[in-house]
Amino acid sequence: METETVPSLRPPANDRPAAWLALADGTVFSGRALGATGEAGGEVVFNTAMTGYQEVLTDPSYRGQMVCMTYPLIGNYGVNPEDVESRQPWVAGFIVREAARLPSNWRATQTLHDYLAEHGIVAIEGVDTRQLTRHIRDHGCQMGVISTVATDPRALVEQARALAPIEGRDLVAEVSTPESYPWNEGAWGLGRGFRPGPPARFRVAAYDFGVKRNILRLLVDAACEVRVYPAHAQASDLLADDPDGLFLSNGPGDPEAVAGAVAQIRRLIGERPLFGICLGHQLTGLALGGKIVKLPFGHHGANHPVMDLATRKVEITSQNHNFAIDVESIQACGEAVEVSHLNLNDHTCEGLVHRDLPLFTVQYHPEASPGPHDAAYLFGRFTALMAEFKDRGPGAGARGSAQ
Repeated sequence: METETVPSLRPPANDRPAAWLALADGTVFSGRALGATGEAGGEVVFNTAMTGYQEVLTDPSYRGQMVCMTYPLIGNYGVNPEDVESRQPWVAGFIVREAARLPSNWRATQTLHDYLAEHGIVAIEGVDTRQLTRHIRDHGCQMGVISTVATDPRALVEQARALAPIEGRDLVAEVSTPESYPWNEGAWGLGRGFRPGPPARFRVAAYDFGVKRNILRLLVDAACEVRVYPAHAQASDLLADDPDGLFLSNGPGDPEAVAGAVAQIRRLIGERPLFGICLGHQLTGLALGGKIVKLPFGHHGANHPVMDLATRKVEITSQNHNFAIDVESIQACGEAVEVSHLNLNDHTCEGLVHRDLPLFTVQYHPEASPGPHDAAYLFGRFTALMAEFKDRGPGAGARGSAQ
């Protein structure tokens, strides 16, 4: 009897053309083309997560940035239509050491290369991402250009130097929803996909500054009926339906450049319990009188230790931001405003709480996706604050069961 030979699956030959990554300080990296053909520019940052590249690609907070993944093999489990955090990828460019050309996962429907090409994302592989990460760490994040068509990398350096910096750009206006809409989808579960949440007990009005879908899903899972509003909405728009709570989402770029947001948040503070994440946290800090600083290379990854100063517990968190609230500036906001969480790597502000008003915010991402679920309890803290506010009426404090 003849033995049937089953051919092994092999990736196609790597015949992609050469590509370049040029930084504004004159540093140039060579590699191979990945994704779409052409050129792209943006602020180059690194992300230390080992998984979750599809969630990174579709996180609106990365608008205007080119992301270098520090984990050396990216794309090994492919891409699927469920693991997205918004309506499209938002990164300006993508940088990896090695892109898997033969993904292995039962949920995969595309390769990373095909997904990037389909959405017009110019990327580069074969870069020494360890060297690039160390360079950004030592010299700070900076503007850069990826090109799969250039023949003279020196010209790319000049292009990178000519790019407008992130500071002062209202990137939120580019990613926020144009119109309000309801959200009723809960979190994903194995074997059942995305499921509806439990019966709603609270109504939440959410500002979309670049919101990730998993935030909205976890609000639904916390028994919230959610309506999402564009970044340009007035405070009166959010209050019109008499919500039980207000949510301020994550988003990209410089919080001081988000047109009109701080003034609207000032009008909302104290009206209802308020919960802010990432950019929503920074905007709340500005509304309370704090100041913003830009970090040398930001926090991007799924492994950042943060301490809750009230409980002294340490959480491993998912983060994505280049700006932070200046800790010292919080002292000028009055005794009622406190730093509630602290980053244990660099002691930057990771959370705020108000002693007298129903308000708390965090800089990190408790919804994960990607990342650990250590901080998911914060959605329960928000619903507890709303329940307390409903029971006690206006004037309910930020402490009590919310802590």
